[in-house]
Amino acid sequence: MAQSDPRRAVPRTDVLMGHPDLVAAVARHGAATVKEAVRSAQSLARSGEIAPDDVLTAARAMLPSRSTTLRPLLNATGVVVHTNIGRAPLSDAAVDAVVAAAAYLDVEYDTATGARARRGRGTLEALRAAVPAAGDALVVNNGAAALVLATTALAAGREVLVSRGEMVEIGDGFRLPDLIASTGARLREVGTTNRTRLADYADALGPETGCILKVHPSNFRVEGFTSAASVRELATLGAPLVVDIGSGLLHRDDLLPDEPDATTALTDGATIVTASGDKLLGGPQAGLVLGEAATVERLRRHPLARALRVDKLTLAALEATLRGPVPPVTDYLHVDRDRLRARTERLATAVSGEVVAVEGRVGGGGAPGLPLPGWAVALPEECAERLRRGQPGVVARVERGRCLVDLRCVPPARDTDVERAILAVRAVLDVRGVDRPSGD
Repeated sequence: MAQSDPRRAVPRTDVLMGHPDLVAAVARHGAATVKEAVRSAQSLARSGEIAPDDVLTAARAMLPSRSTTLRPLLNATGVVVHTNIGRAPLSDAAVDAVVAAAAYLDVEYDTATGARARRGRGTLEALRAAVPAAGDALVVNNGAAALVLATTALAAGREVLVSRGEMVEIGDGFRLPDLIASTGARLREVGTTNRTRLADYADALGPETGCILKVHPSNFRVEGFTSAASVRELATLGAPLVVDIGSGLLHRDDLLPDEPDATTALTDGATIVTASGDKLLGGPQAGLVLGEAATVERLRRHPLARALRVDKLTLAALEATLRGPVPPVTDYLHVDRDRLRARTERLATAVSGEVVAVEGRVGGGGAPGLPLPGWAVALPEECAERLRRGQPGVVARVERGRCLVDLRCVPPARDTDVERAILAVRAVLDVRGVDRPSGD
C-alpha cells in the first residue's frame, strides 16, 4: 500500500486560528498578521523543515513581540533630547494619560450640558497656569507649525522682518526662508550675519511689515564680533513681535543660562512666543503658541489652525507633563553626578569595562555647545552595533575608537538590562578575541 502523504497531517488553517493562543493573538495583532504566521509555519511543515505537530509552536514563534515595527531603545548616548530616537521620553504620568485618552473622552464635549466644548480646554488651562505671563495659549502639532501659523496669520502677503544671523536651517534640510515663504509672506532680511542692531529693524519697518520675527539659533553659536537686538528692544518698535525660542523652556533654568525661555520673552514684550513641547519641556511632540490673548485668538480662528491641530493623545500627554511630576528630560539634565558615577562604576565592574569621563549634550538644538559632565563605561568599538541591534536595544556613543555607554539618560531601574545586554555582547566578542579598550 502507498504511504500516506505526511503533508496531509499539517493542521488546517481554521483549526489553528481557533486555538486559544492564536485567538488571543488576533486580538492583539489582528487576523491578517496571525494568519500570515500560520501559513508560514504550515509551509515549513509541508517542506519537511518541521513536523506537523510543531506548526502551532512555530506559528506562535513567528508572531511579532509588539504591534508596531517601532523598537523601544535605551538611550546610553548621553544626549538628553536625542532627535533620532524620539526626543523627550514621556513621564509615567504622561504615558498613563495617553492610555486613558485612547478611549472615548471629553476632548471637546461638555458632559454637563451635552454640548460641544472648547477642544483640549484642560491642556490649555494647564499651559496658561504654567506660564502666567501669557494671556492665552494654543497647541498645534509641532514647533515649525506654530511658527508657520503665527507668520501666516500676521503677515501673509506682507513682510516678515528677520535678522540675517537668524536665517537658520533646522533638521533634515528645512530652512527658515523656505518655511516663511510657504506662508505667503515675504521675508525681509535685516542686519548682517554677525551683527544686527535695533536700528536695522527700525529702518526696515513700514506699512508692509506684518511682524518682526526673532529666532533663537538653537543648533549653532556665533561667537566673536557679534551683537543682536533683544526682545525688550524689539518690543519698542510697535510691530507684532513673534519670538521663536525653539526648545520649549517655559522658565529660566540656571543650568542653561543662554537658553531663552517663554516667560522671560513674554515679560520682555513678545506678542507671541512659539516653541516645541517635546524638547526641554519634556512632553509629546507639539507646537506651543503663547502670548497676547487677542493675537492668540486671531491665530486660533485662522483656517490653517484646523489643519495643524493636535489629537487627543497629544493633548492628554501634554497636560500630564505640565501638571504632573518632573519629566525625565529635566531629571536627566539635572542628574546627581555622584549617583551617576556610582552607577557607572557598578556597571563597569560588572561588565569588565573602564570608567571614563565624558561630556553629554542637551541635544534637540538646545544649548548648543553646553557640556554636561559625566562618566561612561568604555567598551570595544565593536560592541556598539551589537548593543543597538540587541534586545533590548541599547544605543551607545562611538568616540575615538571606543563604545561609550553613558547612563545619564537610562532610568536607574534599567541598569540591570544594560548590564545584561553588554554581557551578552561581550560573550560573543570574547569568543572572537576582540581586544578590550585601552585607557587614556
